[in-house]
Amino acid sequence: MSSNYLYTDLSTYYDLMCADISYQAQSYGARRLHQLFGNDGNTHLDLACGTGPHVRHFIDFGFQSSGLDISQPMLEQAKARCPEARFSLGDMCDFRVDEPLDLITCFLYSIHYSSGIEKLKQCIASAHSALKPGGVFCFNSVDKNKIDNSLFERHTVTQGESLFTFSSAWHFCGEGEKQGLKLSITKATDGVTQSWDDEHPMVAVSFEELANILQPYFDVHILEHDYEKIMPWSKTSGNAIFVCVKA
Repeated sequence: MSSNYLYTDLSTYYDLMCADISYQAQSYGARRLHQLFGNDGNTHLDLACGTGPHVRHFIDFGFQSSGLDISQPMLEQAKARCPEARFSLGDMCDFRVDEPLDLITCFLYSIHYSSGIEKLKQCIASAHSALKPGGVFCFNSVDKNKIDNSLFERHTVTQGESLFTFSSAWHFCGEGEKQGLKLSITKATDGVTQSWDDEHPMVAVSFEELANILQPYFDVHILEHDYEKIMPWSKTSGNAIFVCVKA
């Protein structure tokens, strides 16, 4: 199975897979961080925007919001959800914008979709070039050194007569710049079960390494992974929100 399979052929299941995510809380939290750390502007780009739920919230907040994703089927759903937004098919590791932006977001650990450290550096450089002075690049990340391969997230959703079970788990071998995000979907309908499995390759990086990559471009603030509270990262948790301000 190709690494993008769950994001293309099964893109119709993506919103169900993320049904337990509070897009409103994440969007509001990123907006608040932009208000505190950034400028007063309202132009916004969401990298790896998927089906556009975060873009929808930013539009409702009054932003001129746009999205970029590598999956055309996902973008078709995003356009239906946010017809007033502009969506582009492209790679977040190498993108350009027509006019500088005030805020760039990248939710759901999508910063790790960069295939390696060099691609991650290109993504960060692209984000820096796309922002106005005082603009903010806000994303969440996982520290490779704090990944527990035995942990996973699982939830179930009913749609029509079908019961879906979704699970996801990080996996890091302990060395190198590669980690995997293991994803699975099980669909049970009238006693018939279908299942799909994928391990999506992602870049592995520690927060120290990530901060070192970011600091030539941004003033970097590392916060606890809580979109409803603003607290400095404790240096013990394996998840964090990065707020990066262009000087």
